[in-house]
Amino acid sequence: MPQIVHPDETVIAVKNITSAPEPVTCANCQACCCQLEVRIVTDTGVPFHYIEYDKWGSEVMKRADDGWCQALDRNTLMCSIYENRPLVCREFEMASGECITERELAGI
Repeated sequence: MPQIVHPDETVIAVKNITSAPEPVTCANCQACCCQLEVRIVTDTGVPFHYIEYDKWGSEVMKRADDGWCQALDRNTLMCSIYENRPLVCREFEMASGECITERELAGI
């Protein structure tokens, strides 16, 4: 049915409003990737006290009882061994497709 507009009425154009997600930055990251298991596949200098072995004997990053990486600074949500972080962490880019997926799975 066509819309009838009276001459004394103003028509306001309807805009499509989308809720585009806020871009991921260091300020809103929330470090959800720091709950993933991280296998150490190269020597980047990860301090030994952050390393443990999984049931197959592979080196992995230690995690706290709640599942978060032991190297995560809980106050800043930043890596406390950033310069020596594992290769997997170096390759996991902030705001990449993998990052966005992990954020969605975490409900962020």
